[in-house]
Amino acid sequence: MSDLGNSPASRDIANVIHPYTNLSAHLTQGPLILEQGKGVYVYDDSGKEYIEGLAGLWSTALGFGDEELVEAATEQLRKLPYYHAFAGKSTGPLIDLSEKLLSMAPDAMSRVLLANSGSESNDTLVKLIWYYNNARGKPDKKKIISRIKGYHGVTVASGSLTGLPNNHRDFDLPIANILHTDCPHHYRFAEEGESEEEFADRLAASLDKMIQDEGPDTVAAFIAEPVMGAGGVIVPPATYFEKIQAVLKKYDVLMCADEVICGFGRTGNLWGCDTFNIQPDTMTVAKALSSSYLPISGLMVSQDIFDAMVSESEKIGIFGHGYTYSGHPVCAAIALKTLEIMERRNIVGHVQSVAPRFQQRLHAFADHPLVGETRGVGLIGGIELVADKSSKTSFDPAKAVGAYLAKRAEDHGLIIRALGDSIAFCPPLIMTNSEIDAMFDRAAKAFDETEAWVTSEGLRSA
Repeated sequence: MSDLGNSPASRDIANVIHPYTNLSAHLTQGPLILEQGKGVYVYDDSGKEYIEGLAGLWSTALGFGDEELVEAATEQLRKLPYYHAFAGKSTGPLIDLSEKLLSMAPDAMSRVLLANSGSESNDTLVKLIWYYNNARGKPDKKKIISRIKGYHGVTVASGSLTGLPNNHRDFDLPIANILHTDCPHHYRFAEEGESEEEFADRLAASLDKMIQDEGPDTVAAFIAEPVMGAGGVIVPPATYFEKIQAVLKKYDVLMCADEVICGFGRTGNLWGCDTFNIQPDTMTVAKALSSSYLPISGLMVSQDIFDAMVSESEKIGIFGHGYTYSGHPVCAAIALKTLEIMERRNIVGHVQSVAPRFQQRLHAFADHPLVGETRGVGLIGGIELVADKSSKTSFDPAKAVGAYLAKRAEDHGLIIRALGDSIAFCPPLIMTNSEIDAMFDRAAKAFDETEAWVTSEGLRSA
């Protein structure tokens, strides 16, 4: 891109490190620079319109340009632009948001500790699980079980919980005491003729064996997303969480729900826990909490965990954890307004009303020659690309078929995300039926062009 001179693109290449980007390729390809957003649309620096089919990063629930959220931030900025929560200090937005979150959460949740991202809150969760068991006099009960293809963040601890190889490779992760059990993807990992319920039985038995092999007195917690997001939008098989939770109860293992993507209506209920009958001991929230207008996250814990934190604080003299921006009043004010808007506009009811159209259009891709499986719930869905439908054979990862399709979608004014060769859709929760149709119409063009490219390149015979 040597002809770009001093353009924003060339300056980006010269100065910016981009997350989740092939940094070598970026040196020649450069960025897509977005300048404006309104509703479900964003616009690049040339004025081109895109439907934001992933709500940014699964997160801009109320869409772009919501003036009520802008005003909530502006009002708080004028009143008190920053204060912290250390040493017993507090602010109105921090108190109000914590109270509101707990009023919405499952009954077991007792207190909330705010942070800035899902990664931070899940990192905090790891520390609190260890802290909790030290308080209980169980210093060996420290192992946390996540799942292959699970995603829980990218800090050292939360990145260890994440079960994706590229998040571990050459970062020297995972750290000790983090384990990974089976991925609950029926399409990929069920045995021949195995029903969803039978698959769930097998996975629960596998978890039971892992806990026994490790020693129940060493296993502290199990963490799961209701629907696995970055792992490929994997919807759990029928009866999965009921059977998993029975195993956890048997061995005094905490059930930690990661609601960072699923929370606040994404699955058609307020919580993914409601959709899949999960009774959590902890719950992590972020993303849609502020419609991503400013960074904020929260970790909610049960009374038992909070009691242990109090006893440790009494013993040590302080609860030695927190962030400069924990409960930042401007972020909290936006989150409060987001939750108020969601209730006033009945966003969960809206999701329920448009989800049938979304799921119908999503599953219509099952007949496409590129597609092995379509899967989804509410306003989240994934489409898995395969080289051969009957054998479920995947494309050679080096061919980057999913990335090619995502680029073709971008050409047609649609931003979606390729997770390997699974294509993710997770639009703003405000999306209408006509916008859903427009999104999938644009996607269909990308699928057809990718199929033509796959055929012309002979990628199925590789």
